[in-house]
Amino acid sequence: MALRLLLRRRFSASGAATAVAAAPAPLAVWHSHGALDMGDCSARIRELGRLGRVTEAREVFDALPRRDIIAWNSMVSAYCKNGMPDAARALFDAISGGNMRTGAILLSGYARLGRVLDARRVFDEMLERNTVAWNSMISCYAQNGDITMARRLFDAMPSRDITSWNSMLTGYCHSLQLVDASNLFEKMPERNLVSWTVMISGYSRTDNHGKAWDMFRMMHHEGLMPDQSNFASVLSAVKGLGNLGVLESLRVLALKTGFERDVVIGTAILNVYTRDANALDTAIKFFENMIERNEYTWSSMISALSHGGRIDDAIVVYERDPVKPIACQTALLTGLAQCGRIDDARILFEQIPEPIVVSWNAMITGYMQNGMVDEAKELFDKMPFRNSISWAGMIAGYAQNGRSEEALGLLQELHRSGMLPSLSSLTSIFFACSNTGALEIGTQVHSLAVKVGCQFNSFVCNALITMYGKCRNMEYARQVFSRMVTKDIVSWNSFLAALVQNNLFDDARNTFDNMLSRDVVSWTTIISAYAQAEQCDEAMGIFRTMLCEHVLPNSPILTILLGVCGSLGASKLGQQIHTVAIKLGMDSELIVANALISMYFKCGCADSHRIFDLMEERDIFTWNTIITGYAQHGLGREAIKMYQHMETAGVIPNEVTFVGLLNACSHAGLVDEGWKFFKSMSQDYGLTPLLEHYACMVDLLGRTGDVQRAEQFIYDMPIEPDTVIWSALLGACKIHKNAEVGKRAAEELFKIEPSNAGNYVMLSNIYSSLGMWGEVAEVRKIMKQQGVIKEPGCSWTQIKDKMHSFVTGDKQHEQIEEIVATLEELYTLLKATGYVPDTEFVLHDIDEEQKQSSLLYHSEKLAVAYCLLVTPKGMPIQILKNLRICGDCHTFIKFVSHVTKREIDIRDGNRFHHFRNGSCSCEDFW
Repeated sequence: MALRLLLRRRFSASGAATAVAAAPAPLAVWHSHGALDMGDCSARIRELGRLGRVTEAREVFDALPRRDIIAWNSMVSAYCKNGMPDAARALFDAISGGNMRTGAILLSGYARLGRVLDARRVFDEMLERNTVAWNSMISCYAQNGDITMARRLFDAMPSRDITSWNSMLTGYCHSLQLVDASNLFEKMPERNLVSWTVMISGYSRTDNHGKAWDMFRMMHHEGLMPDQSNFASVLSAVKGLGNLGVLESLRVLALKTGFERDVVIGTAILNVYTRDANALDTAIKFFENMIERNEYTWSSMISALSHGGRIDDAIVVYERDPVKPIACQTALLTGLAQCGRIDDARILFEQIPEPIVVSWNAMITGYMQNGMVDEAKELFDKMPFRNSISWAGMIAGYAQNGRSEEALGLLQELHRSGMLPSLSSLTSIFFACSNTGALEIGTQVHSLAVKVGCQFNSFVCNALITMYGKCRNMEYARQVFSRMVTKDIVSWNSFLAALVQNNLFDDARNTFDNMLSRDVVSWTTIISAYAQAEQCDEAMGIFRTMLCEHVLPNSPILTILLGVCGSLGASKLGQQIHTVAIKLGMDSELIVANALISMYFKCGCADSHRIFDLMEERDIFTWNTIITGYAQHGLGREAIKMYQHMETAGVIPNEVTFVGLLNACSHAGLVDEGWKFFKSMSQDYGLTPLLEHYACMVDLLGRTGDVQRAEQFIYDMPIEPDTVIWSALLGACKIHKNAEVGKRAAEELFKIEPSNAGNYVMLSNIYSSLGMWGEVAEVRKIMKQQGVIKEPGCSWTQIKDKMHSFVTGDKQHEQIEEIVATLEELYTLLKATGYVPDTEFVLHDIDEEQKQSSLLYHSEKLAVAYCLLVTPKGMPIQILKNLRICGDCHTFIKFVSHVTKREIDIRDGNRFHHFRNGSCSCEDFW
């Protein structure tokens, strides 16, 4: 409350003064001064247009007893600048096209909205065209991505001036075709400062800031002295370079030429300093020493302090601004909203007596950024006037806050109002259609984009590719991509992502290989694709290529790769990725640290605890990862302790937290604790149990032997059980040899997923363990009739950066004879120390000796034998298996750990087993 009062005191007096100074006089007041000359009226129309007050501008225009061409052009310009070119066209027609200036204004208005066809119609209807008109049309094509038509028009010009060359040069640079721009630049019969400025800006826009700086040095070497615009362009490049040493050298030239005292250049220098978070204090010092400051200087400083988390300092700077213009008010309002102080932002907004459309838009955007969509809509409805940015902001806010249906509804309202959507509105709508899968609506809006002439605009095309990709219509996505006149890196990345989303991995790889240039998004997309397709070797291979090409990975890439390492159990490779993260300074980033904890847990390494302890920041994903990790390793008590630490830290658990806890209780046999957590979900945190939670409870009850209670629990569930729940019950029946309940569970599973071999195998296991060979044969008969093939057991281990895999009964490994010999020798040794093969896990009715022989060649036994054969004595062994380890292999490996004095870790399909000196961490409960 005190803060709000303070803000009111700070904002009220200054805000009122600013509004009085900035607001144009009402029409009645204006007329009271008597007749004014035509120039004053035209100037007023332009001013009202600039402020977005088009209706008032039209009132001034209509009140004129006579109008000259300047007044007509001023009104046409006001309409065009506020996204209303059709109204401008009506005026244009009323004066039969006006003069060449009128046509150029209208042409530019259509171009600004991407309505190329309408712009071309104006151009074709012009009775007389001078070079300005030709240049405007060239710029129109170029701005909207049709650089081919721009060049065709350029080549057709009856005569060209330096502006013509610069317009075409600008087109190439705007289309990011710097090679063509450079070629044209070399062919120019003459160059002026604008030519150099365009090239510098073009290189800067493509993030080739070093080349932009080189161009400036070449220009200076040729004896051209920079002007204000040129200085501003090169400062933009220096800002991108992030090299304050280069800035200091440029400041020397600015001082010599007197431009550092220029408020525009001084503000641009200030912006370079503010770009570097570590140079914010230097920026403040430069700001304090500036001789002259304008509204952009003040607003830049306010914005920089706000973005740097120093909002209170930003308020102090705002307080010192003697004028407090709209730009500064909007900058502070935006900063307050971004810092989450939306109420304070609203107080500032309310202190503006007559906020212009920019202020309204900033407040609406602030609400949207804070997820306050209804408040934004309420404010939007109260706006006395709206421009295209107002509509675009609301539509984008709806889409970004997951309210896509309302975004689509607002587009319809915009269309009914007679206004055509801006490029921003169109791209937001395509985003909304992507989120909802609204292909039909998206196609209709695509038609609207064509109608208004935006089909060549790269932003629209990129959004369309994304939408069609997410809506699973790759035919349309391909058409849009193939018809694009200019494809930038975003276009290629959008198409690449669409291919990946539709599982067209071969096409995605071909597209990736054919890209002329790639950025980190390209690499992230293709690596992620292979990781999701479980083609881990491909993912790692592309990562190595990326590093060879000297492209630095970002946090998402490292996170994806750490996930791959976790899936493979490739701890050594994971450690290498960890080293890369440390070198890049990314190991402390929250997303990477969480991935490291998960990877080390999945690889069975203790480093996960160390990473967790060193983290300065933790979120809910961190806590969930460590709780789940303990559960995977059967450390139920430790998982519960970690949950208690989480509660102490004030972190609110979510559904994933309780899945981890219930799994931990299940693997550790903690029935009472499991019931406690299951009830706590709804009673203490208002969370509704999901199928995953019910599955954990069935697993917990079943594993502890209470199979009947587990079955009844399923029947009492308020939601329909899925395959995971019935599988948990069937697995419990397998452990406790309950054929009656197991059969019922299996029958439910056969209905839901008749092709899943694992269900048939589990039921067969139950029957074979009880000697029910007739039932075993019947299950095998059903499998044959259904065409179901049993998934073979597979185990793998990493030795010297190479992954070795084995399947049950494997005879393909290059050292299989030595492996079998080692295994048979080990088998004899273990039997002498008390090991007795448990033949109940054999699914065939054969004699005892054949059963023992069948058990001997299970994949995990082959993997253990291989590790013993090729690794030094005493070296720990780590093996991963795709299926749950069978009881005989579990007993066998316990004996191996005792006889060989090896630490053996096995991660099966359910959990980790840590074998130490004849015992397992699961305590034979799995």
